[in-house]
Amino acid sequence: MSVRAFLGGACLLSGLFLATPEQTALAQTPSAPASSPAAAPAEPAAPPHQKWSFDGAFGQFDQASLQRGFLVYDHVCSTCHGMRSLTYNDLAGIGLSSKAISDLAHSKQFPGPVDEDGQPTTRPGTPDDHFKSPFPSEAAAAAMMGGVAPPDQSRLALIKPHGADWLYAFLTGYRMPPPPGAPMVPGKFYNEWTDGHLIGMPPPLVEGGVSFPDGTKATVDQQARDVSTFLVWAADPHRNARHHIGKGVVLYLIVLLLLAIAWKKKIWKRLDGN
Repeated sequence: MSVRAFLGGACLLSGLFLATPEQTALAQTPSAPASSPAAAPAEPAAPPHQKWSFDGAFGQFDQASLQRGFLVYDHVCSTCHGMRSLTYNDLAGIGLSSKAISDLAHSKQFPGPVDEDGQPTTRPGTPDDHFKSPFPSEAAAAAMMGGVAPPDQSRLALIKPHGADWLYAFLTGYRMPPPPGAPMVPGKFYNEWTDGHLIGMPPPLVEGGVSFPDGTKATVDQQARDVSTFLVWAADPHRNARHHIGKGVVLYLIVLLLLAIAWKKKIWKRLDGN
């Protein structure tokens, strides 16, 4: 595995849900005097809102962004993070062809049946397989990643408050070097959007870390925006279809309303004539 792949996939968003002792100590503020009322915990700051194509009741996912975002996930995030709720066939929802899906699944190796000697085997993946996990089990993941298994990313955009805005803010929130006066702990990295501002994961995205087939420049900002879009889609892959149905329902109701108004006018005109 290359250094770039390791750093890129080094537990994207893992460890965000468990604070280390150093983080907890640095995040604490001096306690108030006994006579003072206990201060209410401060609300986490909301990340800046970004403009997303899928915002609003009639928003739609941008397929080009989804495909770029999947590329970032597959090349960077999937090194440490699974996405067990999706199958490769689900990628038809981001516009991948049946052949592309089949080729992608076939490139992954999955555990197969034991052979005649009782030895484990592997087999190529199929489009019906769920995304391949980077670890054989949660226990193995925790053992290899310092005691905490990297979280599955299938529903990450729903779990985190502010969803896509937080994901984008976190991925672009690394500051190297840290701001003046910021806490520094060996082996930790400063991020503006994680608890205590310290995290053991190095920045997962680097300039030009992936190559987009459509020619889009793979800046950190672009990668963060695209993979955030993909993670929102992964958590709600039927949003486009649901919004399309919603548009049809609204149009149908508008037509019914216009017909009702026309019918009402016709009836009242007849009554007024009598």
